[in-house]
Amino acid sequence: MNSKARITAIGSYVPNNVMTNDDLEELVNTNDEWITKRTGIKERRIAGVDEYSSDLSLKAINDLTKRFDKDISDVDMIIVTTLTPDYQTPSVASYIQGKLGIKNAGAIDLNAACAGFTYGLHMANSLITSGLHRKILVIGTETLSKIIDFTDRATCILFGDGAGAVLVEYSEKGGFLSSLVTSEGEKAHHLYGTNLSSSMFGEELQHKRQLVQNGREVYKWAVSTVPKGMISVMEMTPYTLDDVDWFIPHSANLRMVESICTKAKYSIDKTLYSMEKFGNTSAASIPLALDLGIKDGKVKAGDRLLLYGFGGGLTQCGHLIEWG
Repeated sequence: MNSKARITAIGSYVPNNVMTNDDLEELVNTNDEWITKRTGIKERRIAGVDEYSSDLSLKAINDLTKRFDKDISDVDMIIVTTLTPDYQTPSVASYIQGKLGIKNAGAIDLNAACAGFTYGLHMANSLITSGLHRKILVIGTETLSKIIDFTDRATCILFGDGAGAVLVEYSEKGGFLSSLVTSEGEKAHHLYGTNLSSSMFGEELQHKRQLVQNGREVYKWAVSTVPKGMISVMEMTPYTLDDVDWFIPHSANLRMVESICTKAKYSIDKTLYSMEKFGNTSAASIPLALDLGIKDGKVKAGDRLLLYGFGGGLTQCGHLIEWG
């Protein structure tokens, strides 16, 4: 891949309100042992009543600019990946552009669910490598707690809120080494959010926003397809999975990630995830996991990272990148 784009900075934010597994025990028939054994999740963050995806995004961007001393006034595109926008329109990206006062930036929201962040990176790399743009903010942000049914044990134990932001800039030595994007829309009914159309789920949910998941089918799909996708990403390069310093998949469920690693013959010890502290944060899970790895001193300049998103659509997108 003749990439001319590189990630140069990252920031993240999670709401202050912590919901533990013990807290969920007060809402549904569950307990910490049951949740931990099946998902690896211990707690998740919950946005405030008046805290939305744009608010989380702005705080993640503020974290990025402070930690990496970055000027974002000349950003020329903002890409927000989310399935929980504040409004149907304006886009979260446009709202952020206005709040930040960036004058000459395009703004667009992208919804590829849990593969959203990697899809956003794919678009940013393409726009910069083509020469159309030079400096792009890519944000994965979710307030999933606002569309979760907290009486449904199958879903409410999984999801949390958070945001991660990266700055992608022009670089003569690009950091994107290979990419893979796919979608299997014929399986879309296994994971969807209700909205205006009733063709999938019936009139009774037509105007109620709610996340619905067939966990068993999504699990089977991910475990059978993601390892193949990981290998496909590597086959486009001179490298193998043995050359990957860190695998950073969508943090859906620790048991799922463990199964993916086993099938791909990749060590779970070289895998970064964020679900233990933050739950499944959909488009935010990969940047949150990456930032945890950076803060913990695990991810270092020059490391080869395999980022792999997968989820509703059913969508997948993987990148092999060089960090720093």
